[in-house]
Amino acid sequence: MKIAYYPGCSAHGTGIETDQSTRELCRILGIELADLPDWNCCGASSAHVVSSELALGLNARNLAQASAIADEVVTPCPACFNRMAEANHHIKQHGAPEKAGSIKENLEVRHVIDLFSQKDMLKKIAKAATRGLNGMKVVTYYGCLTSRPPEITGAKNPENPTEMDVILETLGAEVIDWPLKTQCCGGSLTIPKDEIVANLSNQLYEMAARAGAEAIVTHCAMCFTNLERQWANPVEGEHPEPLPVFYFTELMMLAMDPAKAQAHFRRHLSDPNPLLSARGLS
Repeated sequence: MKIAYYPGCSAHGTGIETDQSTRELCRILGIELADLPDWNCCGASSAHVVSSELALGLNARNLAQASAIADEVVTPCPACFNRMAEANHHIKQHGAPEKAGSIKENLEVRHVIDLFSQKDMLKKIAKAATRGLNGMKVVTYYGCLTSRPPEITGAKNPENPTEMDVILETLGAEVIDWPLKTQCCGGSLTIPKDEIVANLSNQLYEMAARAGAEAIVTHCAMCFTNLERQWANPVEGEHPEPLPVFYFTELMMLAMDPAKAQAHFRRHLSDPNPLLSARGLS
């Protein structure tokens, strides 16, 4: 299986763990990732709030690069997925910008969570696991961008997505239902409006703890960073001790290649080792 791969900017910085674990998982599961040559930034929030033409052009160029490699392109970043999916949707309806290059009519844009949650892939995941997650109690946090708007993302259940849930349950985790799995963490407001992000993140911690979770699992580098920052800058009296935060791909690696998973955890602000030790996973 050969798929075009768009790492995105965060893969080289704050989201390096999700990029590395995604690549390692694909190797284990027999998925060939072909990096887009000379890819450019998707523009994230900055481009599309300033210029719809710029946002379309940036992503059309990447889609043309992907079209030269495969019939589908995947990314581990929800923001990149959302921007590319919107551009692909626009191009299918209105055509590509003149200088974008050739883009396949059947090109699919997917987030890696969709790739790993397919039924045939779940069977491979279960077979590749060398150990289970021993009933670790987690809440899955999806944030805003992989499920909404559903006409762009193709989400089957945008208010209650379950793709991470199914993957983690396949590996032996206990996924706890909770009401905030798609509530915003504040996103890029962490720089201009830090107090907003702190309050939104604290709400997530409070509800996760009340639900009985031992950890929060996400698939978004921005969400991960905002949640982890509360370990360094907690709001006193607003929430219990912050829970460890994981990327779902890291927990998949913990079940398939524990040694490499531990290397990822050393970069975390939220120390997962007490929980992992308690669950016999360290």
